[in-house]
Amino acid sequence: MTRLSVFPQLRFVPLLAAGLLAACAPRPGAESAPAGNASTPPTSARNVTFAVENGYVPFNFIRTDTRDAEGWDYDVAAELGRRLGFTPVFREIAWDSMIQGIATGQFDLAGNGITITDERARVVDFSDGYMTVNQRLLVRRDETRFTSLATFAASAAARVGAQKGNTNYTKAEKLVGPARVVAFDSFGELIQALLNRDLDAVLIDDVGGQGYVGTHREKLKLLEGGLPGQDLGFIFPKNSPLRPEINLALAAMRADGTLARINGKWFAPNFIPAGAPAH
Repeated sequence: MTRLSVFPQLRFVPLLAAGLLAACAPRPGAESAPAGNASTPPTSARNVTFAVENGYVPFNFIRTDTRDAEGWDYDVAAELGRRLGFTPVFREIAWDSMIQGIATGQFDLAGNGITITDERARVVDFSDGYMTVNQRLLVRRDETRFTSLATFAASAAARVGAQKGNTNYTKAEKLVGPARVVAFDSFGELIQALLNRDLDAVLIDDVGGQGYVGTHREKLKLLEGGLPGQDLGFIFPKNSPLRPEINLALAAMRADGTLARINGKWFAPNFIPAGAPAH
């Protein structure tokens, strides 16, 4: 994950997951339906299964007030379905099983702000990039020991947290060395550890960081500066006929301003996601 550069073109990617698929029980708002056959082209009667974590603000999350699922992934999937004539059926799955689940054909595609990497592209196919993000440090608002990536890296005792199997984790190791990086299963756990002062910073994509700052405006902030941008894309089983359809629809959404409008709703710097979980 990383920082948003220009709203009309955003992008993300998770790390190659290993192990067997371990689907979580569907949340309210995440429909339960049999996974679609990835070899079947989209039709007006077809359900397309869309894997999400439901724990990555503002891409996908469960509102604490209504228990409804919402976020950028939900809005974009609905628009893609309208244009391509399918019904998106959301299936919740843990991040560390998501890429493997797509690779084995358990789902038709996945969102969740996945960074496009050569390693992942060996087992899944990516859509065209829909966004470019930069990775930044999320810290407590009262933090004064460091003000940038460089000063954090120079603070030998400072520890940074990152999600397991995520490109942020790899980048964190390169930034400060493995001994100073603490791995967590979810971003919710990372944020709670930061608020509890068990961590000094979290390395996170800037759009995700903006979402968490929005829910903790009095407690968290993003440091200025970021690591070089990365592209995000949807992932599909290898040779899925859905991929070119999605690419055409994304291009049309970019050209007519629809993508920019949805990006502006969820990724504005001052955005406060109402009902987002306050980890």
